[in-house]
Amino acid sequence: MAAVIKNHDLAEISFAGVKVEKIPARSPDGTVAAGLYNAWIWLDNPQQHNSYTTDMVKGVMLAFRAVSNARDVSSVVFTGVGDKAFCTGGNTKEYAEYYSGHPQEYRQYMRLFNDMVSTILACDKPVIARVNGMRIGGGQEIGMACDFSVAQDLARFGQAGPKHGSAPIGGATDFLPVMVGAERAMAACVLCEPFSAHEAYHMGMLTDITPGLKVDGRFVANPLVETARVYDEFGRLVFGRPKTGDALKAGKALLARGQVDLSALDAKVEELCAKILLTFPDCTTKTLEELRKPKLEAWNRNKEDSRAWLALNMVTEARAGFTAFNAGPKDDREIDFIKLRQALARNESWVGPLHDSIQPKAKQRA
Repeated sequence: MAAVIKNHDLAEISFAGVKVEKIPARSPDGTVAAGLYNAWIWLDNPQQHNSYTTDMVKGVMLAFRAVSNARDVSSVVFTGVGDKAFCTGGNTKEYAEYYSGHPQEYRQYMRLFNDMVSTILACDKPVIARVNGMRIGGGQEIGMACDFSVAQDLARFGQAGPKHGSAPIGGATDFLPVMVGAERAMAACVLCEPFSAHEAYHMGMLTDITPGLKVDGRFVANPLVETARVYDEFGRLVFGRPKTGDALKAGKALLARGQVDLSALDAKVEELCAKILLTFPDCTTKTLEELRKPKLEAWNRNKEDSRAWLALNMVTEARAGFTAFNAGPKDDREIDFIKLRQALARNESWVGPLHDSIQPKAKQRA
């Protein structure tokens, strides 16, 4: 008699902006493993760099719960649609136009966000971040919650918090010190300067990188960054740093001649999935659970305090920062930081004209 199989999913996945695809699993020699799959979870909002809306956050949670329960799934691949962005974090339009100035609403949203990160960290299957493009802000945080990351080398990484009115406490301040050490985490989180996939790999944030640019039918490494082990005049390694001067001009010209091709990235992800396929599933899950503990310990210790602070911040700096990013001109999406600091030094109140006076359009009028 056939066994009765229970459905342990919470609900059906029905939210726009997230899609799930089951792709037949293959062994390292390319043979299809009949009846077994790798589950691909896609953030499907390429027009807004795959930034996640409230409904997409719900969809990601449901998707991870479903594929974690799926008996025929070996590995989970988490990625974004297109070749521009894996994810750039929360949807700034939604933040600016709905959540700004409404701390209680944002507190509820952050409950969903926290649960999304926790759901990734609790997946019973290995989770591979397929980094198809920019992984910035909250996108960086959900990417670091994954177990492995494989990136195409045109991708950029980084945080956006203090530059855009927030603090990167949706995972970055928890995960980065564990992954890259305190000093590099400090620089990444406070300065918010983006870095290349080559730098990310060198720092230990990525399992592997592949070329993402094809020129005249051949893959070439990212021409905008130093991909050799080059040292500057002070003896510092500049591997992965942006090129400058004539080298940058030549790199831009080469980039313009080529086209983005993610086939090498997909092949590398499939190779990793195939290696995982040839392991004991329960032993792999236990190994994941143990190796996730440093991330989980930091995350669980801080996430509720972070949620409360982020909600209250929506009345002051987050409101100003997200408004500037959403409404400012394309080449100027930051507030007037000096004017803000001067106003606060004079003890000006956030309740009043301060918010409007530091916006990009105010800078243009000055």
